[in-house]
Amino acid sequence: MSFDIGHSPSKMLAKRWKAIALGGLAVAFVSFVASVAIPLEYRADAQVLIISRSRYGVDPYTVVKSAERIGENLVQLVKTDDFYRKVVAQPQYTLDLSRFLNVDERTRRKRWARSVNASVVFGTGVLNVSAYHRSPQEAERFAGAAADALVAYGAEYVGGDVALKVVNPAIATRVPVRPNVLVNALVGFVLGVLLMGVLVVKRRG
Repeated sequence: MSFDIGHSPSKMLAKRWKAIALGGLAVAFVSFVASVAIPLEYRADAQVLIISRSRYGVDPYTVVKSAERIGENLVQLVKTDDFYRKVVAQPQYTLDLSRFLNVDERTRRKRWARSVNASVVFGTGVLNVSAYHRSPQEAERFAGAAADALVAYGAEYVGGDVALKVVNPAIATRVPVRPNVLVNALVGFVLGVLLMGVLVVKRRG
């Protein structure tokens, strides 16, 4: 059985590269429009240092690892209803709570988990607190309130042998970060190219 090189997949793809590229651009455009249609959100970040009040003689590595473990616990606690109530009760912040009001409990929890989260900067004992909002100023308020709530109530969550301190106040990004319009468009282009490539090969097969 002979194999026609002229009809090999690589040859077919090379001949139809313009159609494939146009397909990729079409999907990228759709992804771009869909991303822009979704309300854009800014992110604000604040950093909280976890200070483990270890006993004399404990090596620095153990101290940092202990702080990381504490940070991992706090990351999970940031998502809870109890922490939400502590954040919104911070007296020095006036927060826009409209998206959390007049909704059922399940919806409110999902929105809170998307609005405020935390992550551990491993090897440093630093907790990064992030908040998302359509307004960069409001994102800063939520991140600041969350960081201050961690400092005020951290001992309640992890014990009195740990202290927390805000080392970087909340600051917002200059441009919206969610959804990531450029990344979505790029992914759409790649998927469009792959889809068109498959269609070209199947039609010529």
